[in-house]
Amino acid sequence: MEEQALGAFLAQKAPELWAKTLEHLMLTGTSTGIAVLMGIPLGIWIKRCAPLRGPVLGATGIVQTIPSLALLAFLLPFLGIGVKPALVALTLYALLPIVRNTYTGLDGVSPQVIEAAQGVGFTRRQQLWLVEIPLAIPVIVAGIRTATVICVGIATLSAFIGAGGLGDFINRGLALNHTRLILLGAVPAAIMALVLDFVIGRIERLLAKG
Repeated sequence: MEEQALGAFLAQKAPELWAKTLEHLMLTGTSTGIAVLMGIPLGIWIKRCAPLRGPVLGATGIVQTIPSLALLAFLLPFLGIGVKPALVALTLYALLPIVRNTYTGLDGVSPQVIEAAQGVGFTRRQQLWLVEIPLAIPVIVAGIRTATVICVGIATLSAFIGAGGLGDFINRGLALNHTRLILLGAVPAAIMALVLDFVIGRIERLLAKG
């Protein structure tokens, strides 16, 4: 009977589960994409400009120390409820691993390789795009991998400010003391994090071999 009841529950919630999963993927993908567009240039910038390295890494690191719900609550007066504050918060949380890994990857390029590039007449721009970034790509992708998993987890809290996603089930389940609803949000979110981590990890290893 218990199995039949569980099957009926899942069948009833399947359409909503699909919709909430897509919302969760949208939140994660959009915020990670924005963080990549911001974080990689920032990482390149602090590699080129040493005085800014400490302030930039410090500022992005401070965000990681702020509790997720506190940051979301702080953004509400400025951005209202819904998707906007959630995307801003998730992007801020995703920045540190991308900025740090971009800098680390570029800083790990062998000086001999850079000297060789300079020796054949590469400009600084050519040196960056044709030598340094290709060599640093596996480390940069590792940062994107970390940022993605962080975003999947924190996105579940976005439901508390009306941004949707799998956190809606967790929120409702907590309010109603309904274990199945909580698991309906928590388990798919965990699976999503594992799948994305695996896929990006495979890409990282392929790039490292290349």
